[in-house]
Amino acid sequence: MKITNIDCIPVQAPGRTLVVVLVETDAGITGVGEAGLQRRWHAIAGAIQHLKRWLIGEDPMRIEHLWQRMFRGGFYPADRLIGSAIAGMDIALWDIKGQALGAPIYELMGGRCRDYVQCFLTPGYIPAPRQTGPASATDVKTQDCCKQMTSGIADPKVAAEVARACLANGHRYFRLGPNMPGELFEPRQAAAQLLAQLQTVRAAVGDKLELMVDLHARLNPPEAIWFCREAEPLNLFLVEDPIRSEHAHGYRHIRQHVNVPLAAGEQWAHKWEFRQAIEEELIDFARIDICIAGGLTEAKKIAAMAEAHAIQILPHNPLGPINTAAALHLDLACPNAGPQEVVFPPATMLPDVFECAFELKGTRLTIPTSPGLGVKFNRQAARAHPAEMTEPPHFHREDGTYTNY
Repeated sequence: MKITNIDCIPVQAPGRTLVVVLVETDAGITGVGEAGLQRRWHAIAGAIQHLKRWLIGEDPMRIEHLWQRMFRGGFYPADRLIGSAIAGMDIALWDIKGQALGAPIYELMGGRCRDYVQCFLTPGYIPAPRQTGPASATDVKTQDCCKQMTSGIADPKVAAEVARACLANGHRYFRLGPNMPGELFEPRQAAAQLLAQLQTVRAAVGDKLELMVDLHARLNPPEAIWFCREAEPLNLFLVEDPIRSEHAHGYRHIRQHVNVPLAAGEQWAHKWEFRQAIEEELIDFARIDICIAGGLTEAKKIAAMAEAHAIQILPHNPLGPINTAAALHLDLACPNAGPQEVVFPPATMLPDVFECAFELKGTRLTIPTSPGLGVKFNRQAARAHPAEMTEPPHFHREDGTYTNY
């Protein structure tokens, strides 16, 4: 079997551009993958045009061999851009291998370690819990609260009301992030408001929900230390990305001053960027982004590194059904996987384009049994959803200086 073609097909979904990668073979098997950096899809498509020249005519079953050539073949080590392009092709190669051998990907990665994958479904800005059927009265009320949260109103009572609704809908985890109106972001003010929200939520739901915080790399180390110390009595499940990802050694300083579980890694591009945080045990949760950090091949290695230091993985999953499927297979095959992030449940995102062999039941992902990844991509239907050029908010302080989104 040989690779005959590789296509990059960016698709526009509500709230996300999904950068789909298809790897075709002369055996009639096509693998599907997804690349990260979704708002830079033109750059991803260009990178794939360069890399595909090395892959056409190659054996798709030699995944590690092809990964090494893509990562190392351009002289400069792969960064987030090349890592994302590699990830899309790597996931597709695993899909091909699974289809060719008649087995789900997790079986090829050592077999499954668990009977289901528990999820957390609330990103920091708290969207309403999603359903495929009609919304209940509780869901409608939750959606109204979420509108207030996403508009920048940081009322702790609103956060508590949303948390109660999530608890009533069966959630086990509840995540909050710093929130301010528009694109204005004052870190200390936002952190203080977030702390007030968390305190009110904990008082409202007790210990029935695990509380998670995503600071989105928006604080400097002194601000992060202040926040984490103030939040220690709340028994948080984790505090994610308190400082910029470029400043990985800064976690050593934070670790020395705080006593909360720390998570990081969604912006790191490969095992070498995870190495210090894992080897020095500066984090408790490795947030691997499979669609940025080189795909499943690299993610499994990072997970193994983390396991040796009693660190759990929490794969970052801000994208579509393909990313969710890849994370699901990784979670099933890794004994140190924690709860899985799902921002867009598989049945809710472009169901005319993506057909999934798994589903979200309540707050758990079911186990796919079909060969390969378990996602079918309808190229014809995708033409009705052409990609758009989008941008996230460009947060700035009152004086006009920029901070992280």
